[in-house]
Amino acid sequence: MNRSLATSSLWILVATAVLVAALIPFDPMLSERAQGLPGAVVAFSGRITDFGTFRWMLYGSGLAAILAYGIARVSRRETVAGKAGASGRLMLYFFLTIGTTSVLVHVLKLLVGRARPELFAELGAYSLTPFAYDDLYSSFPSGHSAAVGAFFGAFAMLVPRLRPLFLLGALTIGVSRVILGAHYPSDVAAGLLLGLWTAIAVAYAFARKDWLFRLDERGWPLPKSLLAKPQ
Repeated sequence: MNRSLATSSLWILVATAVLVAALIPFDPMLSERAQGLPGAVVAFSGRITDFGTFRWMLYGSGLAAILAYGIARVSRRETVAGKAGASGRLMLYFFLTIGTTSVLVHVLKLLVGRARPELFAELGAYSLTPFAYDDLYSSFPSGHSAAVGAFFGAFAMLVPRLRPLFLLGALTIGVSRVILGAHYPSDVAAGLLLGLWTAIAVAYAFARKDWLFRLDERGWPLPKSLLAKPQ
């Protein structure tokens, strides 16, 4: 494994462990307060939350690649997508990031088997039933949060200047899952960071093949078009 990737993975693992551990004691209280927010906030959360499904993220990935290819053709300049070949790699980057995240999150859900907030009155916030094969016991990690973490994480890797905006979008949809009572805050934190880690890991893999990314002097994957610009 690339040393920089190993270092990044370690930092994200530590951040996930610390954040989840910090949130778990407050999960019941934060979940209850989130669900008690004003109706307008709950309604807004209901409208945006389904954009966090893996299906919507895959559709969005295809649309992003098509738009990038169209922009490259019209501008006749090298872009992040870069013409037809790089456009295909862009689509592959999104699909691999989201697909890998989907596999990982479903495996973790099965292994952990945490009861969802709707079962709080019956089982509490910390009930674990591994291999339950039941959606009611698949709260950790949040699948929606993992999907948007991967999708917006991929955009954050491709367009570093807009990274705060993309991360804010992922966080907004993640928080909607708590407001709607589908997940606890620690579920959302774990899902977001899992998706982000996958986006980074796939970017490293692409950089090794000189696809879309190249490693900078610190060993971090940056878009090739950004590295090509005059310093």
